[in-house]
Amino acid sequence: MEKITDRLFSWASILDENARAQAVTTSTMPFVYPHLALMPDAHLGLGATVGSVIPTLGAIIPAAVGVDIGCGMIAVKTQFTRDDLTANEKGLTELREQIERAVPLSAGGVNRRVVETAAPRIADLEARAAESGFDPALYAKRWREQLGTLGSGNHFIEVSADETGAVWLFLHSGSRGVGNRIAGHHIEVAQKLMTRWWIELPDRDLAYLVEGTDEFDRYIAELRWAQHYALLNREEMMDRVVRQTSEWMGVPVIEQERINCHHNFTEKERHFGKEVWVSRKGAIIATDGAPGLIPGSMGTASYVVEGAGNPLALNSSPHGAGREYSRSKARKTFTHDQLREAMTGIEFRDTDAFIDEIPQAYKPIDRVMEDARDLVRIRHTLRQLVNVKGN
Repeated sequence: MEKITDRLFSWASILDENARAQAVTTSTMPFVYPHLALMPDAHLGLGATVGSVIPTLGAIIPAAVGVDIGCGMIAVKTQFTRDDLTANEKGLTELREQIERAVPLSAGGVNRRVVETAAPRIADLEARAAESGFDPALYAKRWREQLGTLGSGNHFIEVSADETGAVWLFLHSGSRGVGNRIAGHHIEVAQKLMTRWWIELPDRDLAYLVEGTDEFDRYIAELRWAQHYALLNREEMMDRVVRQTSEWMGVPVIEQERINCHHNFTEKERHFGKEVWVSRKGAIIATDGAPGLIPGSMGTASYVVEGAGNPLALNSSPHGAGREYSRSKARKTFTHDQLREAMTGIEFRDTDAFIDEIPQAYKPIDRVMEDARDLVRIRHTLRQLVNVKGN
């Protein structure tokens, strides 16, 4: 850990100067208390650095939560072993294709109908929205049809095996279009308030909402709804992946463990003697013993962890590997052949659309986990057998 300033502590041994400067700027906001904690996977983001844990008194920066509200991970441990999968004569390609048919992929992907497992989840979300006094359709008309869809970018579905050979089903996604639009709306509201109040900011994306105002209350209500949407979206997709795996294996999946955790979210917590709003933008809760998930990049290891409860890190840990190359730079730097080499032995859809997700575009996940050694304890190391992504 490095103490960069009195208000900024960093666990990132790999940190470019732009991300470092951005984190320093965010940490100077007057309502940050007691300090900003920068995770090992930190990299440049919108307003606030991805990989930031930002505790605040009486205010929240919407852009510091992230535009994919509630984005996170879910994993299920099954009774199957690696040998069970490799012995299946149907082949892993068929399993991948079954998953791809069951879960709509890519940006803008929607379900053609509301399936049986999604219906009660949608009813729950409708009731919560009504209770909060807003209509999600004003942000995204097809939010119901997007429940149970993956998206694109670094979102994925994987079938992996841990160090004992046990098979895990693992996926990463968030609140889809509706969460993105909720975030964008409230970032804009905050920016307009800064202009109205003649408040000058070091970065316009650090615009904030003040606790006790109507704008703050509306944001919190819609933020919590979007966080719940993201959680249910992952549950719905995982139920489908479980079902497809059961059909492919010919016997039902017996779930031995299920973990579902956000890494773009805000919660009220107590730290250093005060009640604060903690915005984790690319970080997971890591209170002592809390289960968590830290994925590597496409083709590398992922981790099932438990929190170490580090108070200086505000009981947090990294959420993944963290980018070293922007998407555009990665596409200019790496080749399709390099991607194929990185994915040797893993069943995936072989397309150059995923070049910007190549492992070399990210920090080495083993380096990130070494940096996080006082933040989490590793329970299991997962290696991919099947990878599913959207373009």
